[in-house]
Amino acid sequence: MGKIEDLETINGEGYQLTTLDKAIALARANSVWPLPFATSCCGIEFMATMGSAYDLSRFGMERMSFTPRQADLLIVAGTISKKLGPVLKRVYEQMAEPKWVLSVGACASSGGIFDTYSVLQGIDRIIPVEGVMNIHELVKKESNRRRYSEEYKHLLGTYEIDIDQHGEAK
Repeated sequence: MGKIEDLETINGEGYQLTTLDKAIALARANSVWPLPFATSCCGIEFMATMGSAYDLSRFGMERMSFTPRQADLLIVAGTISKKLGPVLKRVYEQMAEPKWVLSVGACASSGGIFDTYSVLQGIDRIIPVEGVMNIHELVKKESNRRRYSEEYKHLLGTYEIDIDQHGEAK
């Protein structure tokens, strides 16, 4: 039986002790359920990530979720028009806590080559976005009570996302 390397633990012969929060965080980090939100040509490229050549399951993302209420990682790939922005924001608000967002490609991150009036110049203007390499580290280090923190409520307030006293989006 393997040892949990990344956590503060007490190791003994045949047992290993750690805090419940850290054990839950390790399990959560290796079982992320992504929700694909793919448009345009990036959507076609995104489909390849579940194939054998790229295989997202190596990163604990085996199960794709096609409903926001069962997903904890929103993967946005492709051009997002300003008309589609409110739809994307609503999908984000419908996701249960804890939730993270990953922006894939130039179009989702910055509007890409489409510097026009109709294209949103980066989804970070409407929802908070995490970096691709730190999703697992964020999940491992994040407290189970993040949604109740004042810092998190302030972050959602900057994106004009209202939350109730239970930390859920209204």
